[in-house]
Amino acid sequence: MNASLSAASPLQALAANIDAALPQTQCTRCGYPDCASYAGAIASGEAPINQCPPGGQEGVRRLSIITGQSEIPLSAEHGIDAPRTLAVIDEAWCIGCTLCIKACPTDAILGANKRMHTVITEHCTGCELCIPVCPVDCIELINASDEATGWDAWSSAQAAHARDRYSAHLQRTGRKANAPVRTTALAPVTEATTDTPQPAAPAADKKATIAAILAKAKAQRAGL
Repeated sequence: MNASLSAASPLQALAANIDAALPQTQCTRCGYPDCASYAGAIASGEAPINQCPPGGQEGVRRLSIITGQSEIPLSAEHGIDAPRTLAVIDEAWCIGCTLCIKACPTDAILGANKRMHTVITEHCTGCELCIPVCPVDCIELINASDEATGWDAWSSAQAAHARDRYSAHLQRTGRKANAPVRTTALAPVTEATTDTPQPAAPAADKKATIAAILAKAKAQRAGL
């Protein structure tokens, strides 16, 4: 047992170092439930170092130094090198469905059922997980990069804050990791895999619920 623990220690240390170098957006675009899971996969050799779009090519470079692997281009399958973003809710269109609140990995959205929601800027990581679950498309992303430093505006302090927020979120919700994951840059978080059959009735019920929400929102906007 001692030998196993000893063998696991360097791997755990490497995973921790890799995790510390990630931006901690918890966006799942890497194909793993959260940043720590991706870090563990890199450390064990399960995943390459180029699957974190928020980290960009600079992030790949940092992981290359930590792991001793050669730097490779950022995986286009998982996303592109782009400015850091923040989510913004159009409060005039928000219907208070709370779906975005449930999807947010850092509890950066404030609101309640049938009440207007708003994003707390300092807690938002721009993970995009709130966008595909919004039934009225009232959430958009805005550029949050620092013009003085370029798009790569993630500081160690921001990453640490996001990690702490995510840890608190997991404790509050009782979940082990953020889910589900996005396996490609364009795949919505609610999309079911083709090899996982979904019950017809729940899907129909969900569509009916969303349709009712949309109808109510349209009526509100029309002043009815």
